[in-house]
Amino acid sequence: MRDLVITDEISIGDYVLTGGELAAMVVIDAVVRHIPGVLGACWAADEDSHADGILEGPHYTRPPVFRGLEVPGILQQGDHGKILRWRREQGLRRTWLNRPDLLLRANLTEDERYLLAQFAEEMSRARGR
Repeated sequence: MRDLVITDEISIGDYVLTGGELAAMVVIDAVVRHIPGVLGACWAADEDSHADGILEGPHYTRPPVFRGLEVPGILQQGDHGKILRWRREQGLRRTWLNRPDLLLRANLTEDERYLLAQFAEEMSRARGR
């Protein structure tokens, strides 16, 4: 009987919920954010975390020092090209550490592949200590 009613299955992760309500809200949010105007800027969804296979790097705001944590100097200098590179490097590092499976499908440049090799070497040295 179930096969006659259910046409598709969607997984929102490897965990169990008490009911379908929260899962339905997650699916609705994931779909609605692609409706033009919902996120404000038309390009916002294109820059979401792992939209291109890489997690986002950290985000900072003012003040430049909060509870002893300082915004990295590169973000305070105003060089947008360097800031974009730094953000991409941080996203690659975060992906390497937390979701390396995403890297298997990511479209990476040679420079990004080199960075990943450097991350691997850093990790190897850190484990050897």
